[in-house]
Amino acid sequence: MVQERTLPVFQAASAQITKEEGLRLYEDMILGRFFEDKCAEMYYRGKMFGFVHLYNGQEAVSTGVIQSMRPGEDYVCSTYRDHVHALSAGVPAREVMAELFGKATGCSKGRGGSMHLFSAEHNLLGGFAFIGEGIPIALGAAFQSKYRREVLGDETADQVAACFFGDGTTNNGQFFECLNMAALWKLPILFVVENNKWAIGMAHERATSQPEIYKKASVFGMPGVEVDGMDVMAVRAVAQEAVARARAGEGPTLIEALTYRFRGHSLADPDELRTKDEKEAWLARDPIKKFAACLIEQNLVNQEELKAIERKIQSTVDEGVEFALSSPEPDASELYRFVFAEDE
Repeated sequence: MVQERTLPVFQAASAQITKEEGLRLYEDMILGRFFEDKCAEMYYRGKMFGFVHLYNGQEAVSTGVIQSMRPGEDYVCSTYRDHVHALSAGVPAREVMAELFGKATGCSKGRGGSMHLFSAEHNLLGGFAFIGEGIPIALGAAFQSKYRREVLGDETADQVAACFFGDGTTNNGQFFECLNMAALWKLPILFVVENNKWAIGMAHERATSQPEIYKKASVFGMPGVEVDGMDVMAVRAVAQEAVARARAGEGPTLIEALTYRFRGHSLADPDELRTKDEKEAWLARDPIKKFAACLIEQNLVNQEELKAIERKIQSTVDEGVEFALSSPEPDASELYRFVFAEDE
C-alpha cells in the first residue's frame, strides 16, 4: 500500500450553506455517480465502445469547483475523464450519453466519444485524450477574458477558467510553462489537480520528486492549496476563494485535491495494481455519503428529500440512455463537417 498523505481537516459545521445550495450540490454529485454507473453497465453490455474512463469517487472535486463558478459563463477544460465535468458544466445528460454512443445528437456530434466531449454553448472547452493538452487551451481562454476586459474595455469579460488534470500531468512541460505564464500575466484561471494517487498504473509517490503538488505553486509566486477532494464542502470553500481572486484580477491558484477513483483507470483496466486495503480505505470516505450525512446533521434536509433527488436523477439517466439508443448515427456524407469552427 502506497504511503498515505494526511487529508487536510475542514470544519464543515462552520461553512455557510443554504438548503437550496445543499440540494443543488447533492443533485450534481448524484448525477455524476449515477451517470457513470450507467456507463459501466452499457459498456459491459456492448453498447458503448472504445476507452471509457469513469469518475466514481471524485465527484466532490467536479461539483465543488464548477458549482462555485458560473456554469455556462465561465470556462471548464477537462481530460479523458470528462463525463462528470461536462455534466457539472451544464451539458445535458442525454447529450453526453449520446456522445458516448457515437450518435449525431451527442454534444460533439458523435465525433468525439468518451474522451472528447465539447460544448460551445456551455463553455466546455473539451476533454483531451493526451495528458496536459487541455492546460494551454484553458490558459488561452483565461487570456482572452483578461485581454477583452483590460485591452478592449469589455467590462462584461470577467470569466474565469478552471482546468482539471491528474497528478501524472504535473511532471509534464505544459504544466510548468502554463503556470509560469498565468502567474506573469495574472490570468483568471484555476489549475485543479485531481490527485487520485495513480497515473494509470504508476503510484504518484514513485513518479515525482515532490509528491505534494500544491507546493509547486510557490515557485511561480501563486497560491497553492491542498484540499480534501472527498469533501465537497472543503473543495467548494477553496474554489470560491480562488474564483473570487481570479475574478478580481489577482491571478491564478493551484488547487491540489486529494481524491480517489473507485474504479480502475478505465473500464478495460483489471485494476490489479492497487491493494484491497487501499481501495477499501478510500471507499469508506465516499464523498456522496459524507455530504449526505453533513446535510442531515445540519438539519438542512431529510432522508426522503435525498431519496427524491436520487429517483429524479435515475430517471434522467435512464431517459438519456433511451435518447442515445434511439438517436441516429452520424451520416457518412457529413464526415468532414464540424472539423473547423466555421463549419457549424
